[in-house]
Amino acid sequence: MELTEEEKAMLSGERGPALQRAMEIIWALGKIYGAAGTVPVKSAQISGISYKNIGEAGLDFLKKWASEGAKVQIPAMMNPAGMDLKRWKEMGIPAEFAQKQSEIVETLVAMGVEPTLTCAPYLARNRPEFGEHLAWSESSAVIFANSVIGARTNREGGPSALAAAIVGRTACYGFHTEQGRKPACLVEVACPLKDEADFGALGYLIGKKLGYKTPYIRLRGELPAINKELLLRAMGAAMAASGSVSLFHVEGLTPEAEIFPAEGERLTIDSLNEAYFALSSPLNEVDLIWIGCPHASPEELELIASLVNGRKLSTRLWVTTSREIAEKAGKAVEVIEEAGGLVLSDTCLVVAPVEALGIKSVATNSAKAAFYLPSWAKVQVAFAPLEECLTRYGGLR
Repeated sequence: MELTEEEKAMLSGERGPALQRAMEIIWALGKIYGAAGTVPVKSAQISGISYKNIGEAGLDFLKKWASEGAKVQIPAMMNPAGMDLKRWKEMGIPAEFAQKQSEIVETLVAMGVEPTLTCAPYLARNRPEFGEHLAWSESSAVIFANSVIGARTNREGGPSALAAAIVGRTACYGFHTEQGRKPACLVEVACPLKDEADFGALGYLIGKKLGYKTPYIRLRGELPAINKELLLRAMGAAMAASGSVSLFHVEGLTPEAEIFPAEGERLTIDSLNEAYFALSSPLNEVDLIWIGCPHASPEELELIASLVNGRKLSTRLWVTTSREIAEKAGKAVEVIEEAGGLVLSDTCLVVAPVEALGIKSVATNSAKAAFYLPSWAKVQVAFAPLEECLTRYGGLR
């Protein structure tokens, strides 16, 4: 792996221990994956923020790096934490967890990382441009940036994304290269897709069947009258969860679909039944309805508000979104909370200490959440479209 003189100086420790630690991570990844060199990145998005995930060892690692003087050189953002930083008591989060979680956020802030605490930074002011090189680590954000926007990022780990932010560059391999963005499989979708849950179910099947391969997807028939980016987002998030897919091309919908030919092995999907069977348990009632995985967009908040406006929920509803979007969508948030819901920021149920919250069953319209919750939180899941989650499981009246 070829390094510049400045990169060699960082790697040797001439620029201090913080830059050396960061460059060692970038250099090691480049050696493993055969990178010819590095590439400057415009932004970094850092996962491994929840105390549930990284624990005391992860917190100590971050504190050590910060004590060495680590500072980010480019815009850097945080993934969701294990709680809403302001409403954690309403969630039922234990005080000890809250203290440790706050320490993680404060340590990263000291390094210059912005406390965005969202898995969907592209929904706000941090949307990248086509062709930009990034160092993002949240799987649903990576696949959205690569596929829907046409930016270029590998699926970084939390430490490697932070390292890239500190040195302003990452190893140039994989999805940063032209060769790495070519599709390896043509997926023909022969079944109708009615809503966001169907797109999530489709993504689950593609990820499960392809693993890490990049698909070129050909859809048939009319698409639902919903923002196409939101549909692709639901599909991509599920694809990245059930497999390790970080890029997809959809004929007529994604920016690089016209650049690359639809070639490779062929896969036909003519039913979503397998996905719904795998992702959903036969539940008649649930402890909680959770919407916002990935974090809810302004449009989704408006839609939820329109469905619950003037009505009351008999089941708890949590909607997770970024604090920035929640503040901008004040009226929708007010309507949702008047109906009995709670709009939470900074967090995601997948990385929250669910075991301590007494939640045993959840209804969600997110295939990603439905995939992760049973194994990560020992929670039973009812997977259904948004309106069904609110009416059937929410008992709207």
